[in-house]
Amino acid sequence: MPISGEERARKNIEEGRGVSIGSAMKGIRRGTTYEFSTANPMWRATMEKLSFAPLSVVDYGGGIIITDWFSDDGNEEEIKIAVRFLTNEIRSDAIKVIIHKKKCITFNNCKITSIENTTNSEIKLAILKEAALIQKKDLAKTREENTDVKLPKNF
Repeated sequence: MPISGEERARKNIEEGRGVSIGSAMKGIRRGTTYEFSTANPMWRATMEKLSFAPLSVVDYGGGIIITDWFSDDGNEEEIKIAVRFLTNEIRSDAIKVIIHKKKCITFNNCKITSIENTTNSEIKLAILKEAALIQKKDLAKTREENTDVKLPKNF
């Protein structure tokens, strides 16, 4: 069973991979220890939506996530999905979804083509919807956490 992007990121932090906000901002009290990338709703949504596929490149600094080649069982065609982040804002021009298809006649005789169809738009829309939901949940959680904060009388 595939794990979510957030669970994968937490596992990476536990194993010493990546930088957490908590370790990067020593001395500042925070309620979370998210990796930088998992604090970004667009990034988290993309990781969640692509969790069904093996990942080849995950580069937060470079703003790209690329799956490895994958296919349905018994299918001769494989696809690879790349998501490029153009901005961290949740908006329609924030990401670009690129899909490639590979069909091999023999092991060394493969044809790779770029696919530009409704699937690109569907993946993009699914990521944007998920990012909006994640951001909404994060804002609600922040509001909830901040209602318990008591300010000093002279503040």
